[in-house]
Amino acid sequence: MKTCHLFCAADFSGLLEQPGAGDLILAADGGLRHTQSLGITPHAILGDFDSLGYVPQGENILLHPVEKDDTDSMLAVRLGLQEGCGRFLFYGALDGPRLDHTVANFQTLAFLASHGAFGYLVGEQYLVSVLAPGEVSFPDDAEGIISLFALGQAVTGLNIQGLHYPLTNGSLQPDFPLGVSNHFTGAPSRIFWEQGQLLLLWDRKNGLPQYCLKSAPGEG
Repeated sequence: MKTCHLFCAADFSGLLEQPGAGDLILAADGGLRHTQSLGITPHAILGDFDSLGYVPQGENILLHPVEKDDTDSMLAVRLGLQEGCGRFLFYGALDGPRLDHTVANFQTLAFLASHGAFGYLVGEQYLVSVLAPGEVSFPDDAEGIISLFALGQAVTGLNIQGLHYPLTNGSLQPDFPLGVSNHFTGAPSRIFWEQGQLLLLWDRKNGLPQYCLKSAPGEG
């Protein structure tokens, strides 16, 4: 699956994985500073450049007006989807001073999940994802806390195995934080569900889980 490595303007805490051959690298506005610090040349640099403070020059610059409907991150996501990316890693999208932009990035993850793709916000301490129905699994060496939330609508047909608080064919509601502060136990863990978008947050030290999207009716 083609991965988009998307650099945004908030704090950057290092790469989670090196971009591979054929991957897409995008810098959204002030995210250009992070690619410059890494010595990486993005395939495109886009945004209104209010965070960067100047408009960079070059053939890979996509300048957008300040007054627009999309955030710079969303502009980059739309481009990544157009370029065939199904997996997105967001850097500089979680630990910034703008809480409203963090919430906007949660919604951007939900946008990806609604369009057959998925992404991860990579922070200093946390990884965050919003996933469509399917299965997420972690190995037995995962440690610390993992929290689960229903985003937008109820998550139903939810099963949690191998964590401190298991669940069988249960549900999470978007107006009650039942899934906060679950714990890894030293056993392999599985989370799978039938309906609804699931917002997950866990310790960065555990890395990315295995994720398998639920097949649509008649598929798989």
